[in-house]
Amino acid sequence: MTDNSGKILKSIHPARIVLPILIGIAVTGFMLYREYQPGSLSLLSFTLQSVFWLFLAFVMMGIRDLGYIIRLRILTQNKLSWRKTFNIVMLWEFTSAITPSAIGGTSVAIFFINKEGISLGRSTAVVMVTSFLDELYFILTFPVILLLIGRTDIFSLNPEEVAIPWYQNQFLIFALVGYSLKLLYTLVISYGLFINPRGLKWILLWIFKLPIIKKWRPQANESGTELIQTSKEFRNWPFSKWLQAFVATFFSWTARYWVVNALILTFFGMHWLSWSDHILVFGKQLVMWIMMLVSPTPGGSGFAEYVFRGFLAAFIPLGTGVAMAFLWRLISYYPYLFIGAFVIPKWVKKHFVSRKA
Repeated sequence: MTDNSGKILKSIHPARIVLPILIGIAVTGFMLYREYQPGSLSLLSFTLQSVFWLFLAFVMMGIRDLGYIIRLRILTQNKLSWRKTFNIVMLWEFTSAITPSAIGGTSVAIFFINKEGISLGRSTAVVMVTSFLDELYFILTFPVILLLIGRTDIFSLNPEEVAIPWYQNQFLIFALVGYSLKLLYTLVISYGLFINPRGLKWILLWIFKLPIIKKWRPQANESGTELIQTSKEFRNWPFSKWLQAFVATFFSWTARYWVVNALILTFFGMHWLSWSDHILVFGKQLVMWIMMLVSPTPGGSGFAEYVFRGFLAAFIPLGTGVAMAFLWRLISYYPYLFIGAFVIPKWVKKHFVSRKA
């Protein structure tokens, strides 16, 4: 890991915020140019109540981050201070924001946690458990939302698509494949962490036979041994601890998805959608999340705005979807770019420059 520090630091350089910002603004500008209709933005009303709902949208993002921080402290047995945990979460989110969604910041998160004083094997186990909890949230929530909605338009861009057979609905097929992959991944992680950690170590060493990363195989072997020890600890955790970690995960992800609902209430008021429609909006975001996982752009920039405008068009007045998509990203995505760019130089100075001096 130490030998790889230079490459990792280069990959999280603050200058990398430029590309996703340019992509996001370019795609938003292009969609506005193509779809803007004179007078459509006048449909966005801002009243005294709007201030409350807009504030609530920011509160939801705060709950999201607080849930991540609390969960990370639980999984590290409170060995990390609140400040250190905050830095890790912000760096983690920053890395996810500047890398393609399929890659994310999970692998680099091990590096961040390790540099804050947690052993490499335990850092690996902690990140794997966070991934397990995230996928478990999706696996449990998605079918519940489908049962609550009781409709198939969660998988469609417009009402006309509801009438087509399920096997011809590309979004439904996409969601089923994505759900199956997430379920399979969760089962593999569960087996490796709680049943056969030695098997997980074997897979880790097999991966590190690849020529490009072969030189770090000794460190991978050491990490695998520590992973076995840490997995024993997690297996012996009381149910109450697991419940605490999952509750933190639940509030974090749920708050993340309710940002869109808060924005709809901000500009269109309580009368615009029924509560069943709000649940449908929530469910559509679960489908959107699967779609964004295949985005080749950093943090899904550009692709996320496009999917938002199309997938939630039925709940937003014609001509305002692009503006709403941009506001959504302005609250839920761009802040992490700037916070990360601010945190990284201080973090690097503390962990590398100061030590070298």
